[in-house]
Amino acid sequence: MYSATRAPLFSRTAVSAAVSAACLLAALLALSATALGASAIHFEPESLSALEGQLHHGQVHALSIHPGAVTGHVHVSLNDGGHKTVAYAVASADVAHLTAIARAGGTPVAVAKAKPKKAAKAAKHKLRYIAAGILVVVIIVVAAVLLIDRRRKLGEAGGDGVADSAPVPSPPGETT
Repeated sequence: MYSATRAPLFSRTAVSAAVSAACLLAALLALSATALGASAIHFEPESLSALEGQLHHGQVHALSIHPGAVTGHVHVSLNDGGHKTVAYAVASADVAHLTAIARAGGTPVAVAKAKPKKAAKAAKHKLRYIAAGILVVVIIVVAAVLLIDRRRKLGEAGGDGVADSAPVPSPPGETT
């Protein structure tokens, strides 16, 4: 039964501190999620003629040229904070023309160099060691459970065996 003189399980300050900590944690998680989402730059597609017009009007902050095998693309950073991407054919002279227009207007131009991709190493041996370790742990756990269960069953059968066993028959001449 609950006694009126008994102290409460949680004090009011402890509960309010826990609620405050939970609210602070939720606010920090919400801020970090929005910050991570806002940090990604999304390039919107644009035509080559629109880019030339923006270069002539001085609306471009920077160009980054990414050459490809057949088609390349140009990442454009605008003065208003927007980001565009323009696809071009590598065989055409569009890149040289865009670079000349951008440099004449004072816009910085960067040409990205493709990094060669390294071949992925086979990690079969590492996976085998991990699988073997998991198998050993499972075997140990199963053996421990079986051993504990066996001891429990032996303890139940042997510890109170006198009370649970059948009564001992009395000799024929005795009366009970």
